[in-house]
Amino acid sequence: MSTLSPAAPRNTPAGPTALDTGTRRRGLGRFGGKSRMDPTRNSTAAGIAAWLLALLFAAPVLWMILTSFHSETDAATNPPSIAANLNLDAYQEFFGASSGVSPWPPLINSAMASVLSTVLVLLLSIPAAYALSIRPVKKWTDVMFFFLSTKMMPVVAAILPLYLFAKSVGALDNIWFLILMYTSMNLPIAVWMMRSFLAEVPVEMLEAAQIDGANLLLTLRKIIAPVAMPGIAATALICFIFSWNELLLARVLTGVVAGTAPVFLTGFVSSQGLFLAKVCAAAVVISLPVLFAGFAAQDKLVQGLSLGAVK
Repeated sequence: MSTLSPAAPRNTPAGPTALDTGTRRRGLGRFGGKSRMDPTRNSTAAGIAAWLLALLFAAPVLWMILTSFHSETDAATNPPSIAANLNLDAYQEFFGASSGVSPWPPLINSAMASVLSTVLVLLLSIPAAYALSIRPVKKWTDVMFFFLSTKMMPVVAAILPLYLFAKSVGALDNIWFLILMYTSMNLPIAVWMMRSFLAEVPVEMLEAAQIDGANLLLTLRKIIAPVAMPGIAATALICFIFSWNELLLARVLTGVVAGTAPVFLTGFVSSQGLFLAKVCAAAVVISLPVLFAGFAAQDKLVQGLSLGAVK
């Protein structure tokens, strides 16, 4: 009499079939629907979230631009009138058509101080970063901490000594003294950024240049500069933006002759009369150089700020 093996219970789940496996690999469930981990749906949701976040940050800027084309009466209404008539009265006021005050001297001062201080920062920070990354000096970590420690003290704590020093040497309301202040203000952050960028330069290229007899200046100009150009562009753009937007030093150390664009912008704020449209128009005009510089160097800026991040 043969022995029969017990039948398997009916509620025992069967293993996955080939059809189920192929279906799941294609991102579909057993019943033909999409699985929860569909990459297409996740990427679409991430894109929508990124656009919403970008619009959230751009909304104040767009509102400022729209307000600059309104009259002072329409700009001061509460709630603001979006469908109000558009005009150029605020821009005419800013450019001195009705007030008689020209914004060009402050704009020229800001451009001069920002560009020259950025050039000086690059000329000083690139050799310093070379000495701290590619050919590190002894106790280079202490040097980096010293650069970082200079940014720990707030600028307002040094305003009075700087003012007294500028007054004693006759440097008040002098654009060259302001350029020197902007250079010292941006140099620590530039050295930190350039060190991280130069650390990504292949050592083999430097050794080959040294074997060929290239000196330091030739190595910096022919070897390091082309490779680290995205980082140099990112550092220059950030230093330019910091210098262009700086207000406290320019407000205290300058006057009529060396006043910058942010100082000129504060002159439109008064406790008497309406000034919202004029302030918005002035802010739009003063923001244009920074926006143009950012758009012109956006590819280099992205490459520089993300240098080494994917390694």
